[in-house]
Amino acid sequence: MYINSLELSNYRNYDHLYVDFDKGTTILYGDNAQGKTNILEALYLSSTTKSHRGSKDRDIIKFDREESHIKVNVSKHDINHKIDMHLRKIKSKGVAIDGMSIKKSGDLFGILNIIFFSPEDLGIVKDSPAIRRRFIDLELCQLNKLYYFNYTNYNKTLIQRNNLLKKIYFKPDLIDTLDVWDQKLVEYGCNIIKYRGEFIEMLNDIIIDIHSNITGGKEKIFLSYDKNVDIKDYQEMLISKRQSDLKYQTTQVGPHRDDMSFLINSIDVKKYGSQGQQRTAVLSLKLAQIELVRKITRDNPILLLDDVMSELDHNRKDYLLKSIDNIQTIITCTGYDDFIKSRMVIDKVYRVKDNNIYQNEI
Repeated sequence: MYINSLELSNYRNYDHLYVDFDKGTTILYGDNAQGKTNILEALYLSSTTKSHRGSKDRDIIKFDREESHIKVNVSKHDINHKIDMHLRKIKSKGVAIDGMSIKKSGDLFGILNIIFFSPEDLGIVKDSPAIRRRFIDLELCQLNKLYYFNYTNYNKTLIQRNNLLKKIYFKPDLIDTLDVWDQKLVEYGCNIIKYRGEFIEMLNDIIIDIHSNITGGKEKIFLSYDKNVDIKDYQEMLISKRQSDLKYQTTQVGPHRDDMSFLINSIDVKKYGSQGQQRTAVLSLKLAQIELVRKITRDNPILLLDDVMSELDHNRKDYLLKSIDNIQTIITCTGYDDFIKSRMVIDKVYRVKDNNIYQNEI
């Protein structure tokens, strides 16, 4: 799997941009605020329908325009595919694959498997549970269509149930309809808990060795799935919290309140780990993602590295660069770094400047 080219129209700072990529490593370099990350964001968006920044479509479209287009050409198993994404300020996005419009985001998942790694990913370890749930959900939706089905239906049901809790305050007789939504919530929620547990277990099988190699065997990492509720207790817990849910008009039990902990030598890295340990944990996680995608899809993912080299020390840089052979990798940086040049084969180099892109000779 690899990306052949990207074309942007009215996307953030770009009126129009076309860039073609090599199967190997492409470097995008330039000063800050020139739009390097915007290119990576567009690629990630074309894979997941989501911005890695969490931006809304209307914020991505160029300031003085109403619409934006992303066109990506992809080769997968020697077959070419074209992804065409149409962003609109006042309507939902439209997506076409090979010229055929799709009705739901899930139809896009699996065409491209992209792993995005940026300094902001430290938030996966140290920020709120919502960041960790988002990481799990985005990855699982790309890898497992059944998870996507249950995840989207769970969220729709959760919204309906919370709306009903608010209505019951004014119309108490509606409480009899709550059982129907509870049944659906438990059905979809149990599947989400199951798939998340399997996903974290598979990551653990891979990440332990990676982290041990990076730390020279000094540290052992473990990912803990901190479930809000066990499957066997879900129905009972939901019923027991009903009066509290009615009081606060929100659902307090379910996988929408799950979390994941990073433990190094049995110590919670979020609370007690050093910044170096947090960085190593995230690096290990991203490398484990690569191996997991390979295992499940039997294909290499595409790796986007957004200015991470400046955030890693010598040993972590070395380990990362040695681990990404045979993977299409697109790297952004502020300078055409001698460290990168001396330790990896670079196939294409572009300078990003003044809302445009210029190819360098290597």
